[in-house]
Amino acid sequence: MAERTYWATHGGHPPQTDLLTDRAMFREAYAVIPRGTQRDIVTSNLPLWEGTRLWVLARPLTGFAETFSQYLMEVSPGGGSDSPEDDPGAEAVLFVMEGELTLTVRGDEHHAMAPGGYAFLAPGEQWTVRNHAAEPVRFMWIRKAYQRVEGVDVPESFVTNEQDVAPTPMPDTDGKWATTRFVDPNDVRHDMHVTIVTFQPGGLIPFAETHVMEHGLYVLEGQAVYRLNEDWVEVQAGDFMWLRAFCPQACYAGGPRPFRYLLYKDVNRHVRLGLGGMHR
Repeated sequence: MAERTYWATHGGHPPQTDLLTDRAMFREAYAVIPRGTQRDIVTSNLPLWEGTRLWVLARPLTGFAETFSQYLMEVSPGGGSDSPEDDPGAEAVLFVMEGELTLTVRGDEHHAMAPGGYAFLAPGEQWTVRNHAAEPVRFMWIRKAYQRVEGVDVPESFVTNEQDVAPTPMPDTDGKWATTRFVDPNDVRHDMHVTIVTFQPGGLIPFAETHVMEHGLYVLEGQAVYRLNEDWVEVQAGDFMWLRAFCPQACYAGGPRPFRYLLYKDVNRHVRLGLGGMHR
């Protein structure tokens, strides 16, 4: 398998001579947060984390993400947290893009996660993270409130690396479109899927997908023209896209390298009745 690279911001601040024109867009059905907006001035901090800053790419908000939050984390050497999550009902996926992250689960299960490292953390799991390396570690942290179902077990936590998971080609695409799935799509214990979608140069989604899942897309590598509702938008490594449920989407991978993104979607649960998806 070819060596993988993952784009992660290093922050910084643009000079006063830069033009203001950018690709950032916030629409009713989608948002595009380009990598150029991920600057030092828009970082956040978290309680009980040391040596850490983050960029919040998505959060539950009227007219924005409804089912998840997504952080781009940067942890300095020696930094991390012994109490990273304050919501016992939250499940999570961590995906490492640069550096090495030491993840400890259940107090004594230690994992040195290198780039491509992927962890699913079940709701209520006891876990900690530390950076014991000499360079900062940068990783994605996706969080969702787990929807329990009576008679359905909660899935177990696990740690792997995308290099150890074979991508599944989409039918009739000659391998130009493939998805790396970390859980069985038919396993209804899981109410979210976080996968990696790969398009080889020239690959495309040949129709406007329109479906019930909400999406968060973080571009790991490459560039493409992406259809979002009625617009075609250029995107590249480091950009983030949010798509509300039923937002039409398609893409064409037009760059010289594969176009790859980390994809979140909510799955495998009844539609909650009431406006805004809330129970009455």
